[in-house]
Amino acid sequence: MNVDALPATETPPFRYRKPGYVALNVTDFERSVHFYQNLVGLKLEERTSEALFFRCSDDHHNLVLYQAKKPGVKRIGFELESPDDLAKARGWIQALGWTIESLSAEQTGFLHQGETFRFRLPDCAIQFEFYAHMDPAASPFVATQAKIQRLGHIVISVREHEKVMATLTEKLNFKVSDHFGTQVSFLRCFPNPYHHSLGVARGDSDRFHHVNFMVSDVDDVGRAMNRMRKNDVEIVYGPGRHDISNSIFLYYLDPDGLTVEYSFGMEEFGEHNPRPARQLPMLPEILDAWGGLPAARFAKGGSIEEARS
Repeated sequence: MNVDALPATETPPFRYRKPGYVALNVTDFERSVHFYQNLVGLKLEERTSEALFFRCSDDHHNLVLYQAKKPGVKRIGFELESPDDLAKARGWIQALGWTIESLSAEQTGFLHQGETFRFRLPDCAIQFEFYAHMDPAASPFVATQAKIQRLGHIVISVREHEKVMATLTEKLNFKVSDHFGTQVSFLRCFPNPYHHSLGVARGDSDRFHHVNFMVSDVDDVGRAMNRMRKNDVEIVYGPGRHDISNSIFLYYLDPDGLTVEYSFGMEEFGEHNPRPARQLPMLPEILDAWGGLPAARFAKGGSIEEARS
């Protein structure tokens, strides 16, 4: 069965728990270890010759870095609520006619995950990964540089905005929270309550936009501003407040020019009877109620890794 054969009103039969991890390509492991561990405050849980596993929770990882010639996003991992949801998702995606890559026992062992599969969206290069179990870390997460609560979200820019949005909302059980004009759409992986776990920006190419880590103390945002400045890290937006999600934010660049965000606070949605999605005007004060504007390099670095031929 292909995508056109599925009833337009049929709801995807699987549920998400959360955005589990993001895999990024970086060009220099040593620079990235210093940045993400000593400045961002993630815990380096495991290091192999192939990848660096960082966490900001009690999961084994929430960020995985791979060394590559070209920096950007490699894939996005979503944790589903249960093995049953994973099985339903597999059947659903197979019915869509999309190509599924099932990971071997060796691959899932490397990732410290249970059954896992990957697929690419039909109108975008981005690769999604679905799983329902990740091994816990060796010890509870202890905050160092910042009281990081969780991996918040990732935003990507895409050429085929309308097509990608239709796929996410109609075929992959994402719910729209808000649109910023025609430029950016903010989606939550249902029924995760946070305003957005994925953002889709309109662009002239498919590329990485930014990755977000949510903190539990607003002072972490201010301290990060000073910490980044003292370490010659370029701040590209903020501190400010997003009127869209009611989050206090700070954006800065990693050693490869990839945009990273801290945010404090976010609107939450109930599973039942949520407010309707809003079509917000494209005004600077919607993005920053404090009147700030992004710098030229904001969200400009990073590609989306394409499938190898």
